[in-house]
Amino acid sequence: MSRPGFLLSPWPWRAAAYLLTGVATGLAVLVAIVTLVAVGGVLAIVLVGLPLLACAALAGLPVAAVERRRLRLIDASPARGRHHEPAEPGLWCWFATRLRERQTWRELGYALVFAVLLWPAEALAVTVALLFPASMVATPLLMATAGDGQEAKVLKQWTVTDWPTAFGVALLGVLLLAAGAYVLAVTAGARAELTRLLIAPRDADLGERVVELARSRVRLVDAFEAERRRIERDLHDGAQQRLVALTMTLGLARLDVPPGPLADQLAKAHEEAGRALEELRELIQGIHPRVLADYGLNAAVADAADRSAIPVDVDLDLPGRMSRAVESAAYFVVCEALANVDKHSGARRAQVSGGHDGGRLVLQVRDDGRGGADAGRGSGLTGLADRVSVLDGRLSLSSPPGGPTLLRVEIPCELKRTERTETAGPTGRSA
Repeated sequence: MSRPGFLLSPWPWRAAAYLLTGVATGLAVLVAIVTLVAVGGVLAIVLVGLPLLACAALAGLPVAAVERRRLRLIDASPARGRHHEPAEPGLWCWFATRLRERQTWRELGYALVFAVLLWPAEALAVTVALLFPASMVATPLLMATAGDGQEAKVLKQWTVTDWPTAFGVALLGVLLLAAGAYVLAVTAGARAELTRLLIAPRDADLGERVVELARSRVRLVDAFEAERRRIERDLHDGAQQRLVALTMTLGLARLDVPPGPLADQLAKAHEEAGRALEELRELIQGIHPRVLADYGLNAAVADAADRSAIPVDVDLDLPGRMSRAVESAAYFVVCEALANVDKHSGARRAQVSGGHDGGRLVLQVRDDGRGGADAGRGSGLTGLADRVSVLDGRLSLSSPPGGPTLLRVEIPCELKRTERTETAGPTGRSA
């Protein structure tokens, strides 16, 4: 509207069309609602009027549909309905679904406000900003036709009896029409925003997309974990068992072959098979450790501490199991943190502690190294932080120069109570 060419653009005409059609639509809505309620109320005594009253309750549906289409006159952004598809086909299921939806009642409220308040306000705006100035512009024409060149009534209030005054009134009407174009545009814009707020809010689709995106991220994490477990199981039960059998066969062959070049080749093959088996076991451990699936986070963290190159004190208090996604995310955070301690910190000792408190899993990894760690410099924790955030968790890192470094993870989760068993592994010991 602030551009110089606004008055010559189609927008003033579109605003006027939006308000004029609003007046006609609002008047029709008022007549329809009053008719349905009146006739339905009278005929409700003989039960014939009950369907009419039900139709009155759903009167907001067609009104909202028309209003969303009318918005295209001044708003290029699409306005979509937010109604859900019925679970089953049929009129009764559709009717029951609509009555249970909040959007149906919002649209009914909008239809009532539209019929009682909005269209009269639109009619007033059109009258003041368009009809009054237009009648002033037509003063010379009225004087030449209806007034026989002698006089003309201006807005039914005062009389013009000479031509200079008639043309002066017409010029004033042109100026008022220009100002009225801005009034119409502002009124139409405010009216459209009110319509969007009540029946087609702009952020509704965005909110639904955000919720669906969060759900899809959780589904992807679950699918990813299931795929990791499948790959680990296939490697463990397939390739690893074949390598074990191959290693045993080569070992037995070495015993049956007399010393010589063939025995040397069998020895090399046996050693290579052993190294391949060891690498495969490490690969399987990195994909998804069997101890985590079988015995839970306590035993898995204890096992990771045992395999760490530096001594690690483990102090976990988890008397039960959590969901697989939470246990997996927490385990790999601990493994990545211990790997970073070994590679970059120069620490002599590390500690893993935590437990379940207030509906949250809390884990802390501390070391006595040199500090100065930064999660944004390719430490591998950025991806883990994203993985934790999918579970509505939080990962924080404190590592001042000179140490100590503290990595803290909090993930909301429910703890499934289980009895402690010896097979779960110790949770309070040093590695």
